[in-house]
Amino acid sequence: MTRVDYYNDPNAPKANSIAVAVSAFIQDNEGRILMIRRTDNDLYSIPGGQLELGETLSQAAVREVCEETGLNCTVIGIVGLYSNPNHVIAYDDGEVRQEFSICFRAEVTGGELRTSNESKEVLWVSALKLDEMNIHQSTRLRLRHALEVQRAPYFS
Repeated sequence: MTRVDYYNDPNAPKANSIAVAVSAFIQDNEGRILMIRRTDNDLYSIPGGQLELGETLSQAAVREVCEETGLNCTVIGIVGLYSNPNHVIAYDDGEVRQEFSICFRAEVTGGELRTSNESKEVLWVSALKLDEMNIHQSTRLRLRHALEVQRAPYFS
């Protein structure tokens, strides 16, 4: 399935569904950020995906990180809560989704880097290299918030 993200675009299609999504911001001991290159839109992103029935938000984040990167992790905090109705995601099956997304801060507990059917590349990236990468605006916002020193999580 392919997807197109629209962000504050007046020509974006209207949402016809809403979904709860999670993502995880993870840094290694050198401060590098865990990133994937998505198979559905070819953009770089932090690992994440949709909440499944029967799991908690943090369980979903841990599952998505493992599925997309091969790494096990534990959630240690919240970067922010994102619910911009002007960010919609259009899928080739006709769904146009408004996401309610929770971005967690997590740390690796084990596993080995590998790709998946959702990630064609998995890598550790220096924050200094982020500007050179093809990253959607909504992910850049999460990265910016995660890298800022904040007392409280971001919310919209």
